[in-house]
Amino acid sequence: MNTDPRTSIIEGNKHNYTNQGFEARLENKMKVTSANLIRWSGLSAMGAGILYIGIQLIHPPDNLSSVITGAGAMASYLTIAMALLALIGTLGIYARQVSEAGWIGLIGLFLFSLFWIATTVFTFAEAFILPVVAADVPKFVEGFLGIFSGYASEVNLGFLPAFGRLGALLYILGGLLFSIATLRAGILPRWAAGVLAFGALAPLAASLLGHPLDRILAVPMGLALIFLGYALLFEKRKKV
Repeated sequence: MNTDPRTSIIEGNKHNYTNQGFEARLENKMKVTSANLIRWSGLSAMGAGILYIGIQLIHPPDNLSSVITGAGAMASYLTIAMALLALIGTLGIYARQVSEAGWIGLIGLFLFSLFWIATTVFTFAEAFILPVVAADVPKFVEGFLGIFSGYASEVNLGFLPAFGRLGALLYILGGLLFSIATLRAGILPRWAAGVLAFGALAPLAASLLGHPLDRILAVPMGLALIFLGYALLFEKRKKV
């Protein structure tokens, strides 16, 4: 049995060095993994932007007959996928600039994320609930679709119209704050953040175009998601 205290000290130091080395490697691996996840979230943002623009081109008229058609179902499915991809992409963009975005970025992320979540919920109802009840309560279905197309409902929809207006506010305010935070952070291209700000404010001109021409106002936001996602995915980072 070795009773030399110097040997115990040496063995203890070796053990500490081994633990520190393992912890350093583990921490470095976690950082690399997190960086890759953030980087690849840019692909989600790009996919969301492409779908956001493409949906406007194939979306059928917002009326009762389109609810039960294959084109209406496809547009709804793609919208759900778009909203989920946009949520992931937005989170990745924020994570890349979390230290520089500040409170403005956090509030913008929260509001913008709520919009994408609300879009998912509304579109889920449009895809899976409205076709089932269209024959029984056609007026309700038409009123539900009118929330987004601007047509007045002939039946009482309760809180749904107010919820729809809240969604528009989340889109405008959340997108604007998120773009300001991205612009101030200076990590991703500022011109892309400017396109995002323009896309967030574009719905304010919806009343001038009317429906369905107002669908063109989604194009700037789609382009902003594509540009920011591309910048995030192919960003060249300096090695430390």
